[in-house]
Amino acid sequence: MSVLDRRSLLAGAAAAGLAASGDLLGFARAWAQTAEWKPEPGASLSLLRWKRFVPAEDEAFMKLVDAFTKATGVKVTVSNESFDDIQPKASVAANTGQGPDMVWGLFSFPALFPDKCLPLEDVAESLAKKYGPWFPSAEAYGKVKGKWIAIPVAFNGGYPNYRISAMKKAGFDKFPTDTAGFLELCRGLKKNNTPAGFALGHATGDGNTWCHWALWSHGGNLVDANEKIVINSPETAKALEYVKSLYETFVPGTVSWNDSSNNKAFLAGDLYLTNNGISIYAAAKKDNPKLAEDMDHAVWPIGPVGKPTEFQLAFPILAFKYSKAPNACKAFIAFMMEAANYNPWLEAAQGYLCEPLSNYPKNPIWTSDPKNAVFAEAGRRSLAAGGLAPVSERIAAVLADFVIVDMFASHCTGREDVKGAIKNAERAATRIFRNT
Repeated sequence: MSVLDRRSLLAGAAAAGLAASGDLLGFARAWAQTAEWKPEPGASLSLLRWKRFVPAEDEAFMKLVDAFTKATGVKVTVSNESFDDIQPKASVAANTGQGPDMVWGLFSFPALFPDKCLPLEDVAESLAKKYGPWFPSAEAYGKVKGKWIAIPVAFNGGYPNYRISAMKKAGFDKFPTDTAGFLELCRGLKKNNTPAGFALGHATGDGNTWCHWALWSHGGNLVDANEKIVINSPETAKALEYVKSLYETFVPGTVSWNDSSNNKAFLAGDLYLTNNGISIYAAAKKDNPKLAEDMDHAVWPIGPVGKPTEFQLAFPILAFKYSKAPNACKAFIAFMMEAANYNPWLEAAQGYLCEPLSNYPKNPIWTSDPKNAVFAEAGRRSLAAGGLAPVSERIAAVLADFVIVDMFASHCTGREDVKGAIKNAERAATRIFRNT
């Protein structure tokens, strides 16, 4: 970080004052005067990002983009794709050297092509000095082999969403805190024709997160800390049998669900327990207040390992080395992470997103509604994609290929017994680790 002179300090103080007053454009212009990264003359940027689930989040983000453009003169074109389409499009851009300057995607996708990513060590360190330290899982997503290649912008807490009345009718006054109680709740829900349902299709967010939770909660892991494949274990077998017991209570069709399927089913009244961000609740508050009143959220139950094993959705942003405006990329990423911008945007997301750094100013979204509070914990409680292992190109490929989700789905549907499901996952992982 460069040393600021008195003029820069005064400009920074002015920016803080404008931020406090809610003057976004005024803050942006004052911020631009002292920005550590000066955009290249005539620079313009294109950003590919995930398609929003909470409209107010998208509106707040585009206001932030507009303020950056007016303050710096850098036009930013934003395009949106579904969760499942981000990684393939980013991979094409990385391999061809053509496409968006920046991609804001999911999980460990930057680790699929680390050599194509613009180094972001300076941005990460600057943010850590202001708002850090980074949560361990956030740092794991930003780094590959100890080098920052992306900035983990936010986490999405994917937690159990449930109908309170259905839970109580199933015999539970409170949401169960262990996996045994969780299974009994799901059985009770099915008995009362108010079923649960969790994605076992290629749902990048919902499927990957809950299946990894199930595996890790029983002590299973795909690889150990040295990336040795250890999926063939008694712990994995126990996780498979547990999930099959859960699957027997599910609403039909979960093996073909994508990331929006459970939202639709829950809001339609066909589903009473699922894993999701706060988007179901946000939509219900707007369009179906009675349903929202009957909803609540909980942290993931603890399994036989005796500690939290959550796998939450991370949203890292990268810039490609081929960009003609690397300074503008860094300036934009730093700008969007400034607390004066970040906190209003986070509030507009209504709890769908939470911070990756431990010392951002307290956000009112977590206390304005008690049902929001659990989602604030995602960054703190989450493990990263590798579980025991660091995030790497191999780990990212395993996630992108749905190795763990397919292992569970094949056993739940009867296509494979326990041994066959594990063998297929082991074979898929071996192929990835050998070829990358």
